[in-house]
Amino acid sequence: MTEENKTNAEAKPEAQVLPVSHKFLVGQKMGMTQLFDAAGSLFAVTVVKAGPCRVAYTRTKAKDGYQAVCLGFGHKEEKRANAAENGLAKKLNSKPIRHMKEFRVADLAGAEAGQTASVERFTEGEWVDVQAISKGKGFAGGMKRHGFAGGSASHGASDRERAPGSLGSRRSLGRVLPGQRMAGHMGVDTVSVQKVKIMKVIPEMNLILVNSGIPGAKGSMVYITNTNKKVPAPKANLVSKNKSAVTKGAAAKKPAAKK
Repeated sequence: MTEENKTNAEAKPEAQVLPVSHKFLVGQKMGMTQLFDAAGSLFAVTVVKAGPCRVAYTRTKAKDGYQAVCLGFGHKEEKRANAAENGLAKKLNSKPIRHMKEFRVADLAGAEAGQTASVERFTEGEWVDVQAISKGKGFAGGMKRHGFAGGSASHGASDRERAPGSLGSRRSLGRVLPGQRMAGHMGVDTVSVQKVKIMKVIPEMNLILVNSGIPGAKGSMVYITNTNKKVPAPKANLVSKNKSAVTKGAAAKKPAAKK
């Protein structure tokens, strides 16, 4: 960072934080472990290092045709960045950003370039959607790629045990129709795991522990967003309702006092 950029950074306070109403974050998959909850139940969790992220830029409907907030995660050396990345880093008074991801929003609600976002926008017990890129499997056959059963292993069919079976027609069209499930490239797909529960948040280490497996290898990028699925009601509310119901039932069954 040059002396001029340092002066600009000192003149502009860095106390800007992305409003917590924006429920999305970029992170990195660290691996899996296990965790005990307060009741003593054991859960398998995936550890995600989420943030701190920085708002690289925003998209407005008037200028770009849609509204979005772009979060940046990680940094890289200036010599490994292109001119556009170095120009954006100069505007933000920071190092070039390694990875950026746009999140569509219905309302920008105070989001501005240069703000920071971390795990403080998520709490334990919340339900989120997690998106990542799956591991590459290379060229895979029909049984591995699509779960085909394969052929018979008896009566001399030694070369048909892992065959996919019939693919095309003989008389009508005489060809393989588009979209037929066959052997081919497997993996490196964008996979979303929906309605995942956050088991624990560690703010001082920027870690989020979610109760699910996440696609991809260790070190791959992960996108966390607030889920749109219907989530179960909190257990605390259910317990209070049950207690009130039990109390009402006991009051109804209580015998009348003798005169």
